[in-house]
Amino acid sequence: MQVLVETSARHVHLCREDMDILFGKNSELTKRSFLSQPGQFSCMERVDIIGPNSEICGVSVLGPLRKHTQVEISLTDARKLSVDAPIRDSGDIDNTPGCKLRGPAGTVVIKNGLIVAKRHIHLDPKTAKEINVADNQKVCVKIESKARSLIFDQVYIRVNKDFLPAMHIDTDESNAAGIFSKTYGDILV
Repeated sequence: MQVLVETSARHVHLCREDMDILFGKNSELTKRSFLSQPGQFSCMERVDIIGPNSEICGVSVLGPLRKHTQVEISLTDARKLSVDAPIRDSGDIDNTPGCKLRGPAGTVVIKNGLIVAKRHIHLDPKTAKEINVADNQKVCVKIESKARSLIFDQVYIRVNKDFLPAMHIDTDESNAAGIFSKTYGDILV
């Protein structure tokens, strides 16, 4: 099966409390564009991620608001910020480093939540059954490109009734594969 491969650039998910500090009490996220997964969207709001030795300015906030603030970066970003960000599933933020976030109304220090997201494929249950894969299973994905074709190993399957088929990789991985336009990968089971 082929799956759409999308580059997930650095971004921040905010909880209500941190949204209030960064953008003002009772502020709301302003939808910029919808993402491939139902209910998910990029926002007009931006924050700065501040590490011990450097910062990355103008980072996208994604909606909707979550229970806990989470910052997703690439390994290159982690080096720039001088942080040891672990590779984790989105939402798995226990025992991860934190950072400082700066918005137009204030600054917040999160105690944990800074991660590099594992590469993964979103699938609905019907599609997962059709290609005989299960939630949390690891597969390989072959990506053909003009000069940098490669096979990604340890791609995690995520199955949920609300998902649409799409593979998410970070900017480091996308650059390694030479992905610059709409690209599909072959799931190797």
